[in-house]
Amino acid sequence: MIKISLPDGSVKEFEEGSSAIDVAKSISHGLARNVLSASFNGETVEPETPLPGDGDLVLYTWDNPEGKKAFWHSSAHVLAQTLEQLYPGIKLTIGPAIDNGFYYDVDFNGHEFGEGDFAKIEQTMLENARQKSEFKMRPVSKSEALKMYEGNPFKTELIENLEDGSITFCDHAEFTDLCRGGHLPNTGFIKAVKIMNVAGAYWRGNENNPQLTRVYGISFPKASMLKEYLELLEEAKKRDHRKLGKELELFTFSQKVGQGLPLWLPKGAELRERLEQFLKKAQRTAGYDPVITPHIGNKELYVTSGHYAKYGKDSFQPIHTPEENEEYLLKPMNCPHHCEIYKSSPRSYRDLPLRFAEFGTVYRYEQSGELHGLTRVRGFTQDDAHIFCTPDQLKDEFKKVIDLVLYIFKTLDFENFTAQVSLRDQEDRSKYIGSDTNWEKAEAAIKEAVIEKGLDYVVEYGEAAFYGPKLDFMVKDALGRQWQLGTIQVDYNLPERFELEYKGSDNENHRPVMIHRAPFGSMERFVAVLLEHCAGNFPLWLMPTQIAILPISDKYLDYAHKVSRLLKNYELRALVDERAEKTGRKIRDAEVAKIPYMLIVGEKEEESDTVSVRKHGSGDMGSMSLQDFIMKIDSEISEEIGEFEV
Repeated sequence: MIKISLPDGSVKEFEEGSSAIDVAKSISHGLARNVLSASFNGETVEPETPLPGDGDLVLYTWDNPEGKKAFWHSSAHVLAQTLEQLYPGIKLTIGPAIDNGFYYDVDFNGHEFGEGDFAKIEQTMLENARQKSEFKMRPVSKSEALKMYEGNPFKTELIENLEDGSITFCDHAEFTDLCRGGHLPNTGFIKAVKIMNVAGAYWRGNENNPQLTRVYGISFPKASMLKEYLELLEEAKKRDHRKLGKELELFTFSQKVGQGLPLWLPKGAELRERLEQFLKKAQRTAGYDPVITPHIGNKELYVTSGHYAKYGKDSFQPIHTPEENEEYLLKPMNCPHHCEIYKSSPRSYRDLPLRFAEFGTVYRYEQSGELHGLTRVRGFTQDDAHIFCTPDQLKDEFKKVIDLVLYIFKTLDFENFTAQVSLRDQEDRSKYIGSDTNWEKAEAAIKEAVIEKGLDYVVEYGEAAFYGPKLDFMVKDALGRQWQLGTIQVDYNLPERFELEYKGSDNENHRPVMIHRAPFGSMERFVAVLLEHCAGNFPLWLMPTQIAILPISDKYLDYAHKVSRLLKNYELRALVDERAEKTGRKIRDAEVAKIPYMLIVGEKEEESDTVSVRKHGSGDMGSMSLQDFIMKIDSEISEEIGEFEV
């Protein structure tokens, strides 16, 4: 018998040779039908493969990321099988699961391939899937593997980099592929397939290598899921921040300025400024002090911090000054500058915590192929702050930052989120700096703070920053897509590297702890995510134009401007539509521009000193006095923003 421990803490005994599916059947046949993959003692195992002994078992369904990964990885095998059937003589390379679906990189070896082939591939993939072929793993020797892929330089290169004894193949139907594992029980789980796109891709991402054809696809266990996904994609296209940003005149890009360097237009700059002022007000309440640092720094600053060793290759090239051996870098991070601000004066335990906040612009040389609108840029502004505190103050300060993040999310309607505790890789510690003792203290403080705040959280290993663990907020937008927004990091290491100190109550020097935090993350990316989340229908307090005043003819322009002046006295943003257009056209254009309120004015309104109110997406709200309308708007904005309380 073997003892199997399950995530709920229970331990069950099974006959030797039992599989993950056998364990699932012991719980319920419904669960067994839905198990897509499993992990045993932290390692991925095939659902039908006998378990090797006692251990911890986790079962994954479609509701788990690991389940989807196995589903899409298996689908990549079926895609490769199909391509070999339809295009004899092709050379397969790699085919991983990705965030949404899978791809396979292929050398088509002279075959023509394009969008017109998609339907044929989908149909053949489904025919292959209906055979319900089992995925079976088998070990092979290195010599066997090389013989199998004679004539395929891509697979040969992969195999040559593997150790003999660690090589496995996966078989299903008549198809075999080099594979490490992680599959469905059989192909029959795949009920719906869509080939999404085809693109060029260099072998192993190196432009000096041969160019391959990358075939992207996605698959589902139900046809209805594919239909829903495609509808979601259409909605995502409508909400694309690049499209909305252009329509709403928020930002633009210029090749002459440079790739990945956004230009904020007046409406976008005003929107961004309002976001900054919103956070600055909350930060003042929370006891933050504003600081400003330059856009460049001496290379030695980033050598000291460790950023140059970790990110030097991803930074812009050093700036050489006329002074011999003097080099500067465009600032990749704000934290080293803030460390130097801390160090500018002697500090006592009575001074702590110190909270330095800055909307600091930083620069990183992202590859041109990775740039994407505002979500991946080369120059961006972080809502950065660094808290310097005593070890005893750490947990309390961390919890206060959580409160600030939650206030921001609530105000901007990001209420569907998961807190992710991002820790070091459990095996590879080479990516990190600092002692194990300090890492363990930092990790413990984060976990305790999260538990005490009552947050739902998950733990992800390998996602920590190089200098410390962190708490990342994984937010789902209106379309159910997940984004990482807001991060809080605990750092014992930079204070050591910069030799930061404070005089303790014992009159001895001590090392402070540092908290890095950025609730928005970056202004660029946050605006992009917010824009797609609300489809351009920003909260009223944030909208570039809150009110459109629509005179029904030129005779009422004077009254329209009188209304506008009064609204501006109350710091409400209004415009007068002076065009010689019919009122219906003006209303339609205001709707398209997503302006929250329209005030229609004519003879009746001028005589009674009132306005006829329409709300975006809701229609006519009737007539009301200007004062009543202003009170209504003021109340709505106050309810949206609320007050941040410490």
